[in-house]
Amino acid sequence: MKLNYFIPVFLVVFAFTSCKNDTKKETPETVEVTSGDEVTQSNSKKPTIGDVAFNDPKMAVVFREYLGLKDALVGTNAAQAGASAARLVTAFATMDEATEASKAAKNIVEASNIEEQRTAFVPLTSAVEAMLDGEIASGTIYKQYCPMAFDNTGASWLSGSSDIMNPYFGDKMLRCGRIDGKIE
Repeated sequence: MKLNYFIPVFLVVFAFTSCKNDTKKETPETVEVTSGDEVTQSNSKKPTIGDVAFNDPKMAVVFREYLGLKDALVGTNAAQAGASAARLVTAFATMDEATEASKAAKNIVEASNIEEQRTAFVPLTSAVEAMLDGEIASGTIYKQYCPMAFDNTGASWLSGSSDIMNPYFGDKMLRCGRIDGKIE
């Protein structure tokens, strides 16, 4: 009787151990991930933000700070938006042709609420977009547009990603918008 019990157990153990030897153990692939808003040096020695490389390291800093401001507006965080705009004013101070952009960023710093900051973000975006002309060595910056912003007059913003994250409505209408163009 005991022999009838041990034979099936032995066969099951043997089957599992023999199958185990046939399987291959794969080692996981290691992938290095870097933050998308850090300024890094690529192999071509161009300063980069995510997948975008810039000809001028000053412009890379400006775009990084612009994205930080955009993200603060997306998060409806007026204090963070003010702090990001102040860093942007500092970045503009290193550039000659940034007077309009600097003025717009100062308006965001001085704004008393998030809606005033969002309003001041419109001319800032236009100024930064003009500054990007000829500054991108590789990669794509997306010009995105929300037709419903400011009582359906519409407004644009720039992004390093094709994902729509609306700075004019924040979490109220986070995905409202479309890609209106690419800057390459």
